[in-house]
Amino acid sequence: MKLSKPKYIFVTGGVASSLGKGIISASIARLLQARGYAVTIQKLDPYINIDPGTLNPYEHGECYVTEDGAETDLDLGHYERFTSITTSHANNVTTGRIYQSVIEKERQGDYLGKTVQVVPHITDEIKRRIQLLAQRKEFDIIITEIGGTVGDIESLPFIEAVRQLRYQLGSRNTALIHLTLIPYLAASGELKTKPTQHSVKALLENGLQPDILVLRADRPLSSDLKRKVALFCNVDANAVMESVDVPTIYEVPLMMHSQHMEQVVLDKLDLPSEQEPDLGSLKAFIEKIKNPKRTIDIALVGKYTELPDAYKSISESFVHAGAVNDCKVKLHYVNSEKIDASNVEEKLGKMAGILVAPGFGSRGIEGKIEAVHFARTKGIPFFGICLGMQCAVIEFARNVLNFKDAASTEMEPSTTHPVIDLMEEQKGIVAKGGTMRLGAYPCSLQPGSKALAAYGTNLVYERHRHRYEFNSEFLPDFEAHGMKAAGVNPESGLVEVIEIPEHRWFIGTQYHPEYKSTVKKPHPLFVAFVAAAVAYTEEQKK
Repeated sequence: MKLSKPKYIFVTGGVASSLGKGIISASIARLLQARGYAVTIQKLDPYINIDPGTLNPYEHGECYVTEDGAETDLDLGHYERFTSITTSHANNVTTGRIYQSVIEKERQGDYLGKTVQVVPHITDEIKRRIQLLAQRKEFDIIITEIGGTVGDIESLPFIEAVRQLRYQLGSRNTALIHLTLIPYLAASGELKTKPTQHSVKALLENGLQPDILVLRADRPLSSDLKRKVALFCNVDANAVMESVDVPTIYEVPLMMHSQHMEQVVLDKLDLPSEQEPDLGSLKAFIEKIKNPKRTIDIALVGKYTELPDAYKSISESFVHAGAVNDCKVKLHYVNSEKIDASNVEEKLGKMAGILVAPGFGSRGIEGKIEAVHFARTKGIPFFGICLGMQCAVIEFARNVLNFKDAASTEMEPSTTHPVIDLMEEQKGIVAKGGTMRLGAYPCSLQPGSKALAAYGTNLVYERHRHRYEFNSEFLPDFEAHGMKAAGVNPESGLVEVIEIPEHRWFIGTQYHPEYKSTVKKPHPLFVAFVAAAVAYTEEQKK
């Protein structure tokens, strides 16, 4: 279907953060896609950073990178994984970016001497950003997730902008979905609706009446409870949905569909729903996740392991690849700061595969190098991503090429063997935000390589986020001793993929393949890595 003008859905949250607005937004988009509508999703984040690129992963989880090089909130990863929609700079907007734009316009004299205020100048800029995706004339429905919680000081300009936009666009062109928490009090054995009532009251105080409520709970909700919520919150009884805990996030669209979520949304937007949704492929995918034929153990070696969301795209890529291989990947998060030669066998010896994760800085680097050495010498399937690939290069240089001080100039600027060095175009750049090599670049894969066998095509486009690269001056030394450049950028010659052909499966990529793995299209390198780990496990049993 193609509408002349897009309709808008706004998703807000109340009571507590981290209830899953991103998953709900992605689930609604998936269901509307199945109904034949072209959908996109954007995230409005209330923090003052221009983007999350400079945030510590412990602060906000992983930084996701889009095809066009935007450093964004991790929820955009959920949007792409659920829907296979390619997101862009326009799909993630922060308070920092809004204020930056308004201040730049003020400095240029765009406001003609007027006093610049939150209303109307900041809210007008927010509304402009919300509607920016409509200019592409590709989408029937634009879903906008508002970060934070209703009642937060930081969120108020966004809430006000949504109020204004709903008034300007008309009640049949927008829908507001509010996600709240129904907590269970073990002491009294009750589910409590009062937090939801207060959350909706906070919305009403800001001029917004939700059309649909999604009640997050750890157990099923009774019809009486949902009717009570509907009555106290001025919402139709059929527009109160429950979102209970499920074994996998990919079941959420099915749970919403069972409650007729997309039908209620379409009714609110005055849109037809003639096409019955085909969710067969999603159901088959979930069936494979829930009923694997085997389980394998893979170590994820990194320095942010206390917060799994720091590696969210990687963990979800393993879910996708596991389903393809009819197995469950049990990820073991291993802190690289706690690995050394004395305990590496204990920590990694029982693993079917070892992935060394991306990162920045020197902390935990020697533990990552030790993990690479263990995987290489013990013949365990290995996958290195970004810094993980660079660690593989350093380990090989030290222990095979005998370059004992081999290092990256990021950690050791004075090394005599800078096998990893700052990219030429990065030299002289001082600013940190958004200045790395970001987004999709081409990579040409070499004939006979395992990477080519995995992809099935010799030219791929993958997303990057780095400043340092393989120093090609040393490439002849590496290739003479068994580590090959399996993929290079056809324009710059940058080494994108390294392999050890004699190893059962040893691949490192300078790019981040995890950013492009989706339910519909699991990433081929993760699929091949898991397949190698399965084969390794079977061999160990003999």
